[in-house]
Parts: sequence; structure tokens; C-alpha cells
Amino acid sequence: MLTRMLYWFGFGGHGHDHAGHDHDHGGAAHGHSHGVLDPSIATTERGIWAVKWSFVILAVTTALQLVIVIISGSVALLADTIHNFGDAGTAIPLWIAFVLARRKPTPTFTYGYGRAEDLAGIVIVLIILFSAVVAGWQAIDRLIDPQPIAQLGWVAVAGVLGFIGNEAVAVFRIRVGREIQSAALIADGYHARTDGLTSLAVVLGAFGVWLGYPLADPIVGLVITVAIFAIVWQSARAVLTRMLDGVEPGITEEIRHAAEHVPSVERVLDIKTRWLGHRLHADVAIAVPGDLPVAAAEGIAGALRRELLAHLPALRTANITFGEIGSVVAGAGAMPGHGHHHAHRP
Repeated sequence: MLTRMLYWFGFGGHGHDHAGHDHDHGGAAHGHSHGVLDPSIATTERGIWAVKWSFVILAVTTALQLVIVIISGSVALLADTIHNFGDAGTAIPLWIAFVLARRKPTPTFTYGYGRAEDLAGIVIVLIILFSAVVAGWQAIDRLIDPQPIAQLGWVAVAGVLGFIGNEAVAVFRIRVGREIQSAALIADGYHARTDGLTSLAVVLGAFGVWLGYPLADPIVGLVITVAIFAIVWQSARAVLTRMLDGVEPGITEEIRHAAEHVPSVERVLDIKTRWLGHRLHADVAIAVPGDLPVAAAEGIAGALRRELLAHLPALRTANITFGEIGSVVAGAGAMPGHGHHHAHRP
């Protein structure tokens, strides 16, 4: 139960489980389908769709809450509204990043603009951090100088609206983020989910004030602030890991698993992987028999690349090198879409 709750908040693993596979690899079919559309275009459009609808939902939610903040004077609701406003604002850098990711590589940016998504993730973390500081300052100020709160019923309604709006956005962002392997979008989704729960805390604060405890409102505001800081930490860790070329351990395990199904691959010598936006790039060195002809090496390269694409749908590029154990003796081309490889005899 605790594990499921942590996963719901985003403190569990975000990646897919690659540890085991019970499907048959004996034939060409792997249960995966690959369309003719460039995956980077399809996933980016999917990301833009999620970001646009998230922005609309949160903008409407924030506007309704702001009206009630003005009427009631609730600092807890103000903290929640500030947070929702910041969350809506995070859609802007994400949208820019997804649009840039659709641009083709240039002589200057030879890998394309996938890293723009990592920069968007940093901007999102800074926006969340700013909202936490503002909300905390407002709550502390209200603790020092308490103010009466009016329209408690409407404050509670605003809290429920905040929860519904944020949970809808969280479902959008987390689901699509996992589909397209976007750390920034997933982090933003978990931010929205926690913000939804802090909206319910507003309802609790209103109830406490109604019972005769006026400090319940600013105390709830501080609780919301702590929750926001927790999301800052969680989101920053995920985004910085991607920026520093960190990957989930299951990815390298999946590559080794794929290589096991390719004949003549004696051993995986080295694996290097990195994310560029939500597309994965891999460099794989494998050991092959020393007397292997170049034509056979070409066949192994193609077979391994097909296995990798079947196991890792987010894979964009696979650079494969060949060698005997202890030395690299040949190289293969990078792009899976190319019809040829470049191998060299030892």
C-alpha cells in the first residue's frame, strides 16, 4: 500500500520495468509495432497536446480560485492559487521545448534540439521553487498578523476545484510523459498531483477556521509550502539526472538482454546511453568471433539494432562497434533508418 502511494506521488520508479520478459524472442515478432511515422514527431505532437490542455485546465482553475481569494482573504487558498498559477506557467517552457524538438538538426546543432526539453525542466523547477517561497512568505506573514477569513464555504469549494483541476492535469502529463519518455513532462505531472492534494488541505484549513481555530488557515499554508519544496527536490533530481546524461539502470540491462537474442554476440563489452529530450541514444560495443567476415558483421549489426528497437521503443540512434574481447575491431553505422553500415576489417 505504501509503495503504491509513493509511486502515485512520483517517489517510486518512473521508468518501465525491464527486468523480465516472458514473451518469445525466437521469431521475428516481438509484440511491438513500429509505424512509418517518425517517432520524434509523433511523440512531440503528443506532448504539445498534453501541455495545451493542461494549461487550459489550470488557467480556468486558477481564475476561479483567485476570485474566491479576493472575496475570502484566505492565505491557504492564496498559497494554493499561487502554486496553480505557477503550474500553469510551466506549460510555456514545455511547449517551447516540444516545438523546438520538432526542428531538424543543423550544422551547428547536429543532434537537433532535444536538450531544450532539459532546459525547460530546469525552468519548471525554478518556477515551482518561486511559488514555494511566495506561498511560505504569505503563510508566515499571516501567522504573525492574523486576518479574519470570510466565505468559508466558498474557500472549501475552491479547494475541491483545485484538486479536481490538478488531478486532471496530472493524469494528462504523467500518462503522456511516460508514453514519450519525457522527464520534464513527468516531473510536471507529479508537481500537479501534489498540488491537487495541497488544494484539499485548503478545505481542511477552512474547516479548522470554522471550528474556531483561525490559525488553521496559515498553518495549512505552511504545510502546502513544505509539500511544494518536496516536489522541487523530486523534480530537480529527475531533470538534473537527464541533463548529466544519467539513465535508468533498467535501460542498460535491457540492452544486454536484447543482445542475448542475437547469434554470434559473445559478450557486450560496453554500453553508453543518454537521453536527448525524450529520445534515447545508445553506443554499444559487442564481442564477436575474431575470424568473422565483414558481411556477417553487417548482419549481426542489423539483427542487434532490430532487437534494440523492439525492446526500447524510445531508441532513436544505436551506434554499434564490434570487437574481440579486449579490443574493438570494427564499427557499424548509427542511424536505424539507414540501409547500410560502415564496417572495417581488423
